[in-house]
Amino acid sequence: MRMDARIHRPKGPLAGFVDCIWSWQNDGGGQPKERVIPSGALAIAIHLGEDRVRISERGDAARFVSHGGSAITGAHSRYFVIQTPPRPSVMGVLFKPGGAFPFLGVEAGDLEDAHVDLEALWGPRARRLRERLLETSDLAARVRLIEAALLEGAVRSLERTPAVALALEAMEQPDFTRVADLRARTGLSAKRLIALFRDEVGIGPKTYWRIRRFQAALRSLERARTPRGAEVAAQLGYFDQAHMIRDFQAFAGLSPQGYLRAGVDRPNHVPHDG
Repeated sequence: MRMDARIHRPKGPLAGFVDCIWSWQNDGGGQPKERVIPSGALAIAIHLGEDRVRISERGDAARFVSHGGSAITGAHSRYFVIQTPPRPSVMGVLFKPGGAFPFLGVEAGDLEDAHVDLEALWGPRARRLRERLLETSDLAARVRLIEAALLEGAVRSLERTPAVALALEAMEQPDFTRVADLRARTGLSAKRLIALFRDEVGIGPKTYWRIRRFQAALRSLERARTPRGAEVAAQLGYFDQAHMIRDFQAFAGLSPQGYLRAGVDRPNHVPHDG
């Protein structure tokens, strides 16, 4: 099996909103299903090998739903499962948390825990983008096409709302422990902050914070490659190891040990045996 994964970090006006534009190709032999675990961000996937992709929100084989070759994934509060084609060729955009809202045409919260065909949001230009990507095999040219599509199709100015930017920055600090503290930092009421945060980030601030802490736990375990859960839980402010394990089950459907045993080779994509 040969796998080719590439990542491009945009510069200029997109840098503040797009984490990366990625490309993934696999010549076959991989896992036919993958569990995708939440990151707190939205993403676009454009399938170049096939024009359909099947997704199940709970991994139930009887409930897989077919989506078009270009789809956007909203911010998720739980894992979902995708059926992987035998020889997948996919490009996509991973937005930074809160970075997708200028390009959507709807509130990010309207896409929470959902997958939507990109054409439903972008109209014919989504289909034209995929067609143009298929017309060239040059990766650099494909990246330029995606960057141009984002810039040309932005429906809001490329500016962060200050209160949301402050909240996102605060939750990345190692000493952050209470979502309630965001009210003092932003000067907004709890109700207004929750509504604004959900509109732009796609989920509420409490769920987002839990996901980011869970993601930090994943990275710590991956670096150590050992299930030293009690130490990681203490470092990240969980009440105890059992508290961290409950978050793993809620967001990934796996224990920390199960995650490490799964043999993850792409961030947030876990081979799924169900």
